[in-house]
Amino acid sequence: MGRRLDRLRGDGDVLFVYGTLRFPEVLTALLGRCPELVPAGLPGWRVAALPDRVYPGLVREAGGLARGMLLYGLDPAEWLVLDRFEDDEYDLCPVILDAGTAWTYVWTAAALPEEWYAADFAATHLAAFLPRCAQWRRVE
Repeated sequence: MGRRLDRLRGDGDVLFVYGTLRFPEVLTALLGRCPELVPAGLPGWRVAALPDRVYPGLVREAGGLARGMLLYGLDPAEWLVLDRFEDDEYDLCPVILDAGTAWTYVWTAAALPEEWYAADFAATHLAAFLPRCAQWRRVE
């Protein structure tokens, strides 16, 4: 497993996704299937737009609420694919949600003050992003 994944406990680990990985089409392009997705919110965080990127980063914000999905049922090989897909500026960290605990990728570099919106991404970038995901998976 990748270095970030050494922290996982094993079976039953849940991933909170808030950006491109919340889209079933992206998960299917990367994993060949869409694991179970359940809507969730993460208090004290926000989904931030990032400079020169179409995907977001999760950053702390007092009073914030990051909307996303809990991703259940990932096997070790799928965790590895998703971990390799994430940039080095992300760190895999445990978080506490209303629904329990999960892991998520927290952005560690500079973020923009603007929010990132899934609906805007879907309308303007998703169609071009999917072939890039499929290509990345073929090369990976």
